[in-house]
Amino acid sequence: MTDHHDRTSGEGLSRRRLLGIGGALGLLAAGALTSSAALARRPAVTGAELRSAVPLPPAYQVPLPLPATLTPVATSGGVDRYEITQREVTAELLPGVRTPLWTYGGTFPGPTIEARRGRPVTVTHRNELPVPTVVHLHGGRTPADSDGYPTDLVLPAGRPAPQPGSPSVPGMNGMPGMKGMKGMDGMDAMAGGGHMGDPRAVTTTLTREYTFPNDQRPTMLWYHDHRMDFTAPAIWRGLAGLHIVRDDAEQALGLPAGPRELPLVIADRAFAADGTLHYPSLDPDLQTRPGVTEPYLGGVLGDVILVNGAPWPVHEVDAARHRLRLLNASNARHYELEAVCEDGRRLDLVQIGADQGLLAAPVTHRRLPIAPAERYDVIVDFAGLRPGSVVQVRNRLGTGRTRDVLAFRVARTAPDDSRIPPVLATDLPDWRRQDAIRVRDFAFRAGRTDGGHGWLIGGRAFDPARPDVTVGLGEVEVWRLIADVHHPVHLHLVGFRILSRGARPPLPQDAGLKDTVSLRPGESAEIITRFDGYRGRYLFHCHNAEHEDMGMMANLEVV
Repeated sequence: MTDHHDRTSGEGLSRRRLLGIGGALGLLAAGALTSSAALARRPAVTGAELRSAVPLPPAYQVPLPLPATLTPVATSGGVDRYEITQREVTAELLPGVRTPLWTYGGTFPGPTIEARRGRPVTVTHRNELPVPTVVHLHGGRTPADSDGYPTDLVLPAGRPAPQPGSPSVPGMNGMPGMKGMKGMDGMDAMAGGGHMGDPRAVTTTLTREYTFPNDQRPTMLWYHDHRMDFTAPAIWRGLAGLHIVRDDAEQALGLPAGPRELPLVIADRAFAADGTLHYPSLDPDLQTRPGVTEPYLGGVLGDVILVNGAPWPVHEVDAARHRLRLLNASNARHYELEAVCEDGRRLDLVQIGADQGLLAAPVTHRRLPIAPAERYDVIVDFAGLRPGSVVQVRNRLGTGRTRDVLAFRVARTAPDDSRIPPVLATDLPDWRRQDAIRVRDFAFRAGRTDGGHGWLIGGRAFDPARPDVTVGLGEVEVWRLIADVHHPVHLHLVGFRILSRGARPPLPQDAGLKDTVSLRPGESAEIITRFDGYRGRYLFHCHNAEHEDMGMMANLEVV
């Protein structure tokens, strides 16, 4: 990780340095690809696929469930207060198969929190799971003490709190640096930097209250576990849910609403013979030893596509416009979605929003890539299709059963007074390159750490006790990112604009304000953001959850 200050002017970066990205990042890309060629199996995949050991149902027979909306326990004083218990349940995801899950409130996905812009929400989480947990509101403009820093643990009842400066406590986050740990078919265990000697960690026992001001553009966020070294298996077991921020301006646009607005949480999973979720953890109890077995170092892919917790579901729709709020909640799987009619015709996917809210104007796609943790807000118009017609949403990056995602069956004709305005939002930030006071370079690549295999940012694995990047509150910066294989890079606290990819213009789906940028193998990208909101310690990391657990995370301090 490097940062570059303009040494010729006290007012910002030189134009030559800001624009000169092509050659340097091209050389960096070549070196990164060489170091990780073995993990780049093919352009559409970073990771390896698990195969289920139970019979799988046919596609498009299970009805699409819709996540329940959580009811606040109190609404006084201008604050909505919620309570969520994290607990294990057994549920029927596959028909006739009982599967244990770790859940928020007993469901997968967890219950949806509906919030209003500028109206704070507090959520008291109670941890009744057998391991420590941490809650992060992904995409939230959140004070640092509620952002879900990976060592700010909520401990189960009866579990001792780690002492600052002490070695790791069993069941916390692994051994410091994982030094000396052997495994993964004879190799050293991956180093995720499980340092429990983090002097700034704030742990609680059984419960913790998180505060979310919701002082941000209306959009769909999601909350998930963020425990250090064990984020990937915790999300895989079910710890994910939606948090939607709304405001009057968005609701006045006339977009499809009510039953014609559908949240769609897409996640791949695999099932063992006993119905449990199959995952290749080195420590199946997720207590002391992080990481996955050797074939899955690049990421864990499942062979079952779940949408809102149902396998390849089908949903009845009116012959009218529908708003699809898409989240890729998979650990490592990328999708390229298309909506295909029975005659092979593809319906337009009209993108109206990105991770951080509405675009300035709609962007029309026939195929829409979506990386882990990305969200897209799209409208599909079923008007003109006869009742009984079926539209399949397919994944062009999948093979076999993973090519199928979900289907819509047109049930009836119906009036439709919704619209897609040519102007959606006028409040997008207009950050310019000349506003940036600094440009930084970050390489996301595989490497070795503490004698093991891991994933690194700038050649270093995550260490919560090490300062990595310090920015001033309100400062604008340009970051230049380079990947060896697929890396969806997420910044906490802030949204950003994508300025370029490989010295070329952004892709059509890069429009709007993002908090996760999907880097493809060997690709570079520039982003620009303003670090405003709150002071404190935050993170940026790869949202391939296995990469994150194996060290691909760094500290971001706003001062």
